[in-house]
Amino acid sequence: MAATPGLEHSRKAFGWAARDKSGVLSPFDFTRRETGEKDVAIKVLFCGICHSDLHNIKSEWGQSVYPLVPGHEIAGEVVEVGSKVEKYKVGDRVGVGCMVNSCRSCNSCDENLENYCSKMVLTYGGKDIDGSITQGGYSDLVVVDEHFVISIPDGLPLEAAAPLLCAGITVYSPLQYFGIGKPGLHVGVVGLGGLGHMAVKFAKAFGSKVTVISTSPNKKKEAIEHLGADTFLVSRNQEELEAAKGSLDGIIDTVSAVHSLVPLIDLLKTGGKLVIVGLPDHPLELPIFPILARKSVAGSCIGGIKETQEMINYAAKYDIQPDIEIIPVDYVNTAMERLLKADVKYRFVIDIGKTLKPSS
Repeated sequence: MAATPGLEHSRKAFGWAARDKSGVLSPFDFTRRETGEKDVAIKVLFCGICHSDLHNIKSEWGQSVYPLVPGHEIAGEVVEVGSKVEKYKVGDRVGVGCMVNSCRSCNSCDENLENYCSKMVLTYGGKDIDGSITQGGYSDLVVVDEHFVISIPDGLPLEAAAPLLCAGITVYSPLQYFGIGKPGLHVGVVGLGGLGHMAVKFAKAFGSKVTVISTSPNKKKEAIEHLGADTFLVSRNQEELEAAKGSLDGIIDTVSAVHSLVPLIDLLKTGGKLVIVGLPDHPLELPIFPILARKSVAGSCIGGIKETQEMINYAAKYDIQPDIEIIPVDYVNTAMERLLKADVKYRFVIDIGKTLKPSS
């Protein structure tokens, strides 16, 4: 049986993994650690496909270790708990997002910002505390320290909860932290994909006026009539951009391709904030003159565990759910090809519970 890179454990697991930079995923037998005293073992039922999964299986960020089981939008059911676990019991509905450990002692961890801990352990492709390489949620089972497990309220379907654990918190956190998701404020959302459509939904729920900014004119009807955006700008239409200059209090930029920031900065009011949450694979240029009118360009990366739980609770309370396409696990390579073409509305979710079948 193939073992987890780094350190072999004793508990059998099964998933789909990429073996090399081709990014092609195929069935993979590997191992998980046994349930420790503070661990929660989770039967994976659903796992969302994030755009970063596509980058990582192809090692486009230059750091992937193979074999690699991707997936950090995990939703499932607790099947075992360690002797010192206090928050969860067998049968609970839970999720796991982008991280599974951190140092717990630095300033970031003390402030419930484990996502900014320098020793944060990624859910897959990260080096865990025992030296093994973590493997993600395109698999039947995960074992995670209870601190990094998210409780999923009963009213929120597991398949809808899964993408919230990355796409949801990635836009929820900057809307809150930078104070741009409020009644009376006007927020721009750049890109209408997995992240963008959730930014629209959360910003509207917070009471903001929302303008979607996209290169695709054919997304206007969808943005306004289906997602509830107030207005729509075509980013290649200079007349529309000129008319909207200085109109936005903040912008959430979700685009993962290289693009110009200057037209976006020009849309901001004095004191406005452009927050980048997309992850282009090449650096973006930032000229200084456009930001001298007290305009800020910042970044944001997911959220801490406390805030992620708050986000999930908020989504359940106000029925904020991603638009998803549920797929079987053997469709995952086709889904990756479609994701590369932005051919999904708006998040693929793998039905792990019903379609992942062990190789033996």
